[in-house]
Amino acid sequence: MIYNSPYFKREEFACKCGCGQDTIDADLFKVVISVREFFGEPVTINSGNRCYEYNEKVQLEANPNYVKGSSKSQHVKSKAADIVVSGVSPDRVANYLESNYKGKLGIGRYKTFTHIDSRSTEARWDKR
Repeated sequence: MIYNSPYFKREEFACKCGCGQDTIDADLFKVVISVREFFGEPVTINSGNRCYEYNEKVQLEANPNYVKGSSKSQHVKSKAADIVVSGVSPDRVANYLESNYKGKLGIGRYKTFTHIDSRSTEARWDKR
């Protein structure tokens, strides 16, 4: 289910393979909105929901040594988004999230985007 927002359209969170899977976790949605409101800039969803098949493709492209079926990606649970905030570095976005969501969320630092997921425990990683 997606909630009303002046900032996002449902299709922005849809699986990029075109399968139509487009749900989003309510907690994740609130976090993405908080990022948009804090920075006051548009947020692009590079990757939101992923069906199992598309996630397998993404994992293999990112890591040639990936073992098929071993992903624990929050994207397939509708709980993750890889985002870019217009004019804001991924580090600034991650810093904001880490300081405002201590003990919560998965936050991944990447060179060109920030990963956010609404898991119930804290997870942090740096892939820059």
